[in-house]
Amino acid sequence: MFSEELRGYPKVLLHDHLDGGLRPQTVLDLAEADGYAKLPSYDLEMLTGWFFQGQSSSLERYLEAFAHTVGVMQTVDAIERVAYEAIEDLAGHGVVYAEIRMAPSLCAERGLDRSEAIAAILAGMRRGEAEFGLPARLIVAAMRQDSDSIEVVRAAIEFVGEGVVGFDLAGPEAGFPAVAHRQACEVALGAGLHLTIHAGEGDGVKSIVGAVEVGAERIGHGARLIEDIVVVAGEVKALGSSAQSILEAGLTLEICVTSNIHIGLYPDAPSHPLGLLHRSGFAVTLNTDNRLMSQITPTDEFSLAVDHHGFNAADLKVVTMRAIAAAFCDQATKDLVTNRVIAGYD
Repeated sequence: MFSEELRGYPKVLLHDHLDGGLRPQTVLDLAEADGYAKLPSYDLEMLTGWFFQGQSSSLERYLEAFAHTVGVMQTVDAIERVAYEAIEDLAGHGVVYAEIRMAPSLCAERGLDRSEAIAAILAGMRRGEAEFGLPARLIVAAMRQDSDSIEVVRAAIEFVGEGVVGFDLAGPEAGFPAVAHRQACEVALGAGLHLTIHAGEGDGVKSIVGAVEVGAERIGHGARLIEDIVVVAGEVKALGSSAQSILEAGLTLEICVTSNIHIGLYPDAPSHPLGLLHRSGFAVTLNTDNRLMSQITPTDEFSLAVDHHGFNAADLKVVTMRAIAAAFCDQATKDLVTNRVIAGYD
C-alpha cells in the first residue's frame, strides 16, 4: 500500500497529546503574540529540527521539548487555537474519531486555572468538529511526578458530559508509580470518567501491573508487556502471568510505535513488538503520541504497521474497530464512527 492510499483509510486515535502536536509555525506565532522569549530558535526550519526528538533515546529527554509548547499555551486564545488545529490536522489524515489528552496544570503557569484551560481545549475541539466533521473528546491528564492529581480530577469532573471522557497519568514512569495516585483514580472512576494510564513505556511490566491495579481500562503504550512473553525465532511460545491476565481481560494497548523508537525502547520499527502482540491476540491500537516531537502523522503509523509488521487492510480494519470498541465516548458516537469506518473500508 502507498502512503497516499493509507491516508484515506479511516482511523481512530486514542493516544495523542495536545501539547505534543503543535505546528511549528503556530509555536512561532503564539510566541510572538505573547512575548515568549525562550524558544531555542525563531527560524521555522531550525525550530522544527530542534523539536524533533528522534535521537532523544530516553523518555525523560524526550519530554524536555514540551517546555516550549506548554510555554506558548498559557492563554485561552492560544489553547483554543492549538486544539482547533489539532482537529484540522487529524481530519486531514482520515481520522474519524480522536481522543486527545492534555494536563491542564501545565497551562496554569501564568494565571489560568485548570478549569479555564480545559474549557479552552473543549472550545477549540468543538469548533474543529463543527468545521471538519471529526468527533473528538478530551482525556484530562495529571503529571505523575506532581502532587496535584486530586485537584486535576476535580477540574475534569466539572466537564463530564461536555467533552471530557477520561483521566490519565502521564509523565515519567520510573519512580512515580500509579499507586501514588490511587485516590485520584478512584475519584475519577466514581464520577463517571474512564481511566487510561501511561505504562510500559518508560518503565517495565511492573508499571503496567500498577496501572491495572488502580483501575486502568486501557494502557497508554504497553509495549513493554513483551518482556513478560517468551518469544523464540519471532514466535510467541509462552505468556507470563501478567501478559496472560492482560490478554484474558482484553485490555486495550494504545501502541505508539514511532515515539517508542525515539525514546530508545527499540532500535527500529521492525524490532518493535507491535506485530507479535497483534498476532497473539492482544488488543493493540495504532496511535501517534506526539506528532510534533516525533514529526509523524496517523498515516505514518499505519504505514509502519504495513511496511514492517505485515499488516494488510483487514488488520488495519481490526485495530480501528478495536479502537472504537475501547473509546470512552457515548454509544451514539461509537455507532456514528463505526458506520464511517465500515463504509471507508468497504
